Amino acid sequence: MDTEDYELKVKEMLDDKRTYEVLKSDPTPKYKELIGKLSKLKQEGKITQENYDWLYSTAENIPRTYCTSKIHKTGNPLRPQYRYRTSRALADILAPLVGKSDHHLNNSKHLAKKMISVMVEEDEMFISHDVVSLFTNTPIDLALQVIWKQLEGDTELHTRTRFTIEDIMDSLKVIVTTINFSFRGGIYQQMFDVTMGSPVSPLLANLFMEWLEKQAIATALVECKPKFWKRYVDDVSELIKKGQVRNLTDHINTIDPTGNIKFIYKEEEDKQITFLDTLLVRREDGIVKHCDQYLNLSSHHPLNHKLAVIRTLLERCYSIVTEENDRKKEEEHVAKALSKCSYPPWTIDRVKQDIMDKSLKDKAKKAKNTRGNHKFTAVVPYAKGLSEAFARILKFHGIATANRPLQTYLVPCKNCSSSYVGETGRKFGLKIKKHNKEVDSFTAGTQTRA
Repeated sequence: MDTEDYELKVKEMLDDKRTYEVLKSDPTPKYKELIGKLSKLKQEGKITQENYDWLYSTAENIPRTYCTSKIHKTGNPLRPQYRYRTSRALADILAPLVGKSDHHLNNSKHLAKKMISVMVEEDEMFISHDVVSLFTNTPIDLALQVIWKQLEGDTELHTRTRFTIEDIMDSLKVIVTTINFSFRGGIYQQMFDVTMGSPVSPLLANLFMEWLEKQAIATALVECKPKFWKRYVDDVSELIKKGQVRNLTDHINTIDPTGNIKFIYKEEEDKQITFLDTLLVRREDGIVKHCDQYLNLSSHHPLNHKLAVIRTLLERCYSIVTEENDRKKEEEHVAKALSKCSYPPWTIDRVKQDIMDKSLKDKAKKAKNTRGNHKFTAVVPYAKGLSEAFARILKFHGIATANRPLQTYLVPCKNCSSSYVGETGRKFGLKIKKHNKEVDSFTAGTQTRA
């Protein structure tokens, strides 16, 4: 994106007084609250010193934000990005809670599997709903209540962490309510809601959406209740009675008591609708067929973005499909799907060649780093666990390793003129005991001969 356009879009985003507040001073001392909680967890033995050091918030430096463009949305709006290590740790704890809803989708392949059993009646139609800016509109207090209830019912929580539910919720609240950042010299605070780029944000949004859709479906009037409802984060695909689109939309827009969450909809055209990267088509007999739908070559995006689509599909084919015949069929399927999105053969051939070239370079690099091609050898003391890891690092840089014993010592015997040089990992006490027996045997033999 052009720098001036980027700067202007960020400024427009940050000028939203409802979402962002300009601060007059650096608020990072507030992160001391998080540090205090981490110290308490360390004292209670729930995290190690190593964990504490990794999670420790760099309170001396206010985090900086950057924005990525939503290239699939009209006008290419921006989304802000932030990163926190404590957020990553909490995300690992909360992740197993997501996806337990029957309406949850993992990806487009999951959607295709669900569509197999769907039959569409003549008076029904497909629609899709999308939440307007879910991440910056998720009501924090309500989302935290939803998560608390989920954790209370999680019988496996103790297997993932030593934290209590109170520990998790206290830390989580600090993370999602202390959203400060800098941009081009200005300091801002996000007034509410979760942040894009924070590892815990998708989980909060997903869990909140699971709660919301459950309420929406359960309370919908019979005439507008969806026959089919599948959701991927904030994108929903539904099958409803014709003429009920507005009624359903009005209904689901009343579920969030804060009024933050609003849905917009799209209706099918010519008995087909796009959802995720799939084109859903309902046939005359009511069966739903689905076709691959990818970024079209004629779309207004850089060529490298379009070639990346091809690369992703081919690399998935080469890495996942194990049988050669199946791999060829999948490759043909990819080529056919891409041709429908206006990709000519040369684009696919170019990416194939790039993948092949990269593979050859990786093999050459691996061969170069084998022991026979090492230019240098480093002799280092052996320490179990550490030496193996150190050897792998040196190998990457073309250096072989030879280990010598870590424990070497010279021990003079007070009963004779011998000295012992220890160069093995055998316990020192066993060495002394063995030598004493040898001395005793030698002394006894001398006395017998005398």
